[in-house]
Amino acid sequence: MANTSEIRNGLCIEYSNDIYSVVEFLHVKPGKGPAFVRTKLKSLTNGKVVDNTFPSSHKIQIVRVERRTYQYLYNDDMGYHFMNNETFEQTSIEEKMLDKPNLLKEGMSVEILFHADKEIPLTIDMPQYVTYEITYTEPGAKGNTATNAMKPATIETGAEIRVPLFINEGDKIKVETKTSNYVERVKS
Repeated sequence: MANTSEIRNGLCIEYSNDIYSVVEFLHVKPGKGPAFVRTKLKSLTNGKVVDNTFPSSHKIQIVRVERRTYQYLYNDDMGYHFMNNETFEQTSIEEKMLDKPNLLKEGMSVEILFHADKEIPLTIDMPQYVTYEITYTEPGAKGNTATNAMKPATIETGAEIRVPLFINEGDKIKVETKTSNYVERVKS
């Protein structure tokens, strides 16, 4: 058990039969009354963000977590399969734990946050930017560049994203994985 004075951003705690990560916190010492800690907690099991206030004397249960690098291999009816880059052990993860499973590319390195005591995966963090090849898109109309016009395009993983009109099949583009937005064309 730990004290609320140990709360910091990124700390994982057990609260209300769930595991939460501290997103924001603020220690408050009002002029009248006891001190308290105002927090914003994100559930690592369902992704919901909740606001909570802990009294300064409140005991919290800190969860020990480990961040490990894994390589994405493939997916099937059993889930998405990843391999540990150090031990070469494979683990499968359900689709509901992934934010953007359609952006996973074979061979991509991801970081998986594990509960250190129970050895269960909590979250999967993809790289911020990933380069993909365009497999299908309609040709853009010449001269139609006065506005920020976008068109749909299919990338090599099968996901559909919006790209500018000048992007053609075979082009490589950089995509932000959090938002699935086009960032720039990559020179080959």
